[in-house]
Formats: sequence, structure tokens, C-alpha cells
Amino acid sequence: MKKVKITFKLNNKMESFEVEPNKRLLDMLREDCGCTSVKEGCSEGECGACTVLINGEAVTSCTVLAPQVEGAEVLTVEGLGTEGEMDRLQETFIEAGAVQCGFCTPGMVLSAKALLMKNPNPNREQMKTAIEGNLCRCTGYTKILDAIEKAVEK
Repeated sequence: MKKVKITFKLNNKMESFEVEPNKRLLDMLREDCGCTSVKEGCSEGECGACTVLINGEAVTSCTVLAPQVEGAEVLTVEGLGTEGEMDRLQETFIEAGAVQCGFCTPGMVLSAKALLMKNPNPNREQMKTAIEGNLCRCTGYTKILDAIEKAVEK
């Protein structure tokens, strides 16, 4: 299969790769870009473990082909915060105890980030809606929602 060249911004840095046209974004991010925060869970877009932001929208990367991000901006947890400082959501997830096994955490954080980018002062229902595509088997969601609320307050 002939490879396709794609150029896109990953975590605020321009990147170019030659990939198979049927390679999933999830696989490219993990294998070629070293973004191991992007987790493979269900491989069907149902669990949210592989959530990334594409042009500010929360998207399950297992349902996107790598060539589809041509010219786009992709953000993973590795791109949050600044050198030496975590993003406020990362801080509040720790403060609220919203990190248990950690498998769902990157997807939860990025879904919350997408919400806060669009709406810096959401209510609890809007927070629930923003993370409804992300499954957690550890915390029962209360601590996760508390973490998002704390980020809004900061």
C-alpha cells in the first residue's frame, strides 16, 4: 500500500509523517509520535481512552485515520501545560483524587479541556455531558466532576 505524507501540528509543534492510508490516528500517535497517554481501550470509539483534541474538539483517535489530520492541530496530554507546569485540569484531577488506575484519565482530562476551551464556566450538567463518552471503572465520576469544577474555580 502506498504511503501518504501528512503534515499537522501535534502539541504545538509541526510534524510530518508518511503513513499507510489506513493507519489509525491512535496507532500513529503511540507508535510514531511517542504519545503514550493515548490509550487503546475498546477500538470502537465507545470508551474514550484514546480521546485527543483535533482542532479543539474531543475525538476518539481509534475512529480517525491518520491522514484525516492533515493540516489539523492535534493535542494530547503530552501537550498540556507549559515546561515544568501542569495544566490546571491536571492539577485539579490530582487534588480531587480523580486519578485512580489512570487508564481513563488522559481522555477525561482532554474531554474536560475541550469543554473549558468553549465554555470557561460550565455547570455540572454540561460537565457530565462533556465526559459522557469517557468510561471510568474506578472513581464513579464524582471525583472527576469535582476536579473539573475545581479547574473552573481556579
